[in-house]
Amino acid sequence: MNDTIKNKLMLLPDQPGCYLMKDRQGTIIYVGKAKVLKNRVRSYFTGSHDGKTLRLVNEIEDFEYIITSSNIEALILEINLIKKHDPKYNIMLKDDKTYPFIKLTAERHPRLITTRNVKKDKGKYFGPYPNVQAANETKKLLDRIYPLRKCTTLPDRVCLYYHLGQCLAPCVNEVPKEEYRRMVDEITKFLNGGYKDIKKELTEKMTAAAEELDFERAKEFRDQIANIEATMEKQKMMMTDLVDRDVFGYAVDKGWMCVQVFFIRQGKLIERDVSMFPIYQEPEEEMLTYFGQFYSKANHFKPKEILIPDSVQGELVEELLDVKVIKPQRGQKKDLVLLANKNAKNALHEKFALIDRDEDRTIKAVENLGRQMGIYTPHRIEAFDNSNIQGTNPVSAMIAFVDGKPAKKDYRKYKIKTVQGPDDYESMREVVRRRYQRVLKDGLPMPDLILVDGGKGHIEAVREILLDELALDIPVAGLAKDDKHRTSQLLYGNPLEIIPLERNSQEFYLLQRIQDEVHRFAISFHRQIRSKNAFQSMLDDISGIGEKRRKLLLKTFGSVKKMKEASIAEFTAIGIPAAVAEELIEKLKD
Repeated sequence: MNDTIKNKLMLLPDQPGCYLMKDRQGTIIYVGKAKVLKNRVRSYFTGSHDGKTLRLVNEIEDFEYIITSSNIEALILEINLIKKHDPKYNIMLKDDKTYPFIKLTAERHPRLITTRNVKKDKGKYFGPYPNVQAANETKKLLDRIYPLRKCTTLPDRVCLYYHLGQCLAPCVNEVPKEEYRRMVDEITKFLNGGYKDIKKELTEKMTAAAEELDFERAKEFRDQIANIEATMEKQKMMMTDLVDRDVFGYAVDKGWMCVQVFFIRQGKLIERDVSMFPIYQEPEEEMLTYFGQFYSKANHFKPKEILIPDSVQGELVEELLDVKVIKPQRGQKKDLVLLANKNAKNALHEKFALIDRDEDRTIKAVENLGRQMGIYTPHRIEAFDNSNIQGTNPVSAMIAFVDGKPAKKDYRKYKIKTVQGPDDYESMREVVRRRYQRVLKDGLPMPDLILVDGGKGHIEAVREILLDELALDIPVAGLAKDDKHRTSQLLYGNPLEIIPLERNSQEFYLLQRIQDEVHRFAISFHRQIRSKNAFQSMLDDISGIGEKRRKLLLKTFGSVKKMKEASIAEFTAIGIPAAVAEELIEKLKD
């Protein structure tokens, strides 16, 4: 604990609010909330902690706090601060899963489509469905029963769907608005759980058709009823009231939390969501933060009702989300919450072995690397590599690893602008200058260690830019390769020396992964640029193809191979004159 922290701890108030922990570079690494700021913040710097909390505390060099007038204000502020600063130690729920919906469009001639994008338009959305297959099965069933149009734009003649009885052919027939209104109402009723009523109506129509000896029509109704039973009734009903609800359960062990959510739609359990993360506050407090983030995701829609365990502060959740929150005490709803808790406990138990192994491979490897180099733990490592063939199309690439894992959203590609010919050192100077001028300008996180693919010359080129031009004191190391192009040595220090690393250690494997990844990223970018330039230069001496048409061809076909496979009609379809297309095809043959 440094003097700044000691002095600030004595000034903390006995009030609710949020606190922001910062590392030595001033980056916010954790945001928390507290009913009593003085007690909560002091707890980080007193007593003993488990490994992950100790790792957080060891990085804290300063903190700020914001006083609020109530606990709910602190909760809302915490959620907004996490969104704004994206601290690396906070829960960050992945938004990598979107669920399909069935949409009834609000057009003059409405359509039924499946989509993952819910927009604020006048269309009606039904779902979510557990997967696209379930949504498509339901849509296919409705297509058989209700003959809405299928075409995105109306054609000038009837299509196959009309002959199959699955379209009213508004392209050639005038369809009354009342007919559409009837179908829209029935589809809405069907998808809102009233498919049993539709099934009953179809059964009555089947019986009437049979009595009139219209057996073909009766068979159509029979098939529709069978399809409804196969599609809509193959899932066991979980609840009989058809209310949309989310059921939450959680478990905590060894400083980790697992949250399980059951999505119940139209009485059916359609899907579950599992989240697992380390926690630094009391579990009940972490759950409040979790709720605030969970429903801010575009793919998580608030249901009519939420079921939660007894330990969660239901009043705060209800105030935060503006939705009905229930802590069931008995019956089927209570059983669902207990089942979610049980699933969370089992999932947490199964994951611990994997988590321990992953930490050995990543975070501990980073800590060991820093220890052996004699530097602060390099939580953020940025690596550079140049790529060119005899000086042509020179490019460079930068990748970032955070706590031993690739941070792909931070990867960057660079076209070399100021260097003529194959000059690796000057290329490295240019790229490092551009990278860290931007980091300083935009307030981006600084790396704890910079790695370059090379030896003394590359390291000195980087140090020159960092120290002499930008006044940045960041450790720079080089990764040398053996004659088989494999990672062999780590060079660091002033003067430079080889850092001895065991070849079978996790820190050595980490350096191998970083060097292989930056090389792969640089090479793939170089190939992309070279291919694009070759593509464009091949078109240079064809009359009738200027810059605009070169871009059009590149955008449409993307490669010489695809252009070779194209016909004259495909070229003329995008606006290339037939004569020019013929000349192009001849050039491609050569």
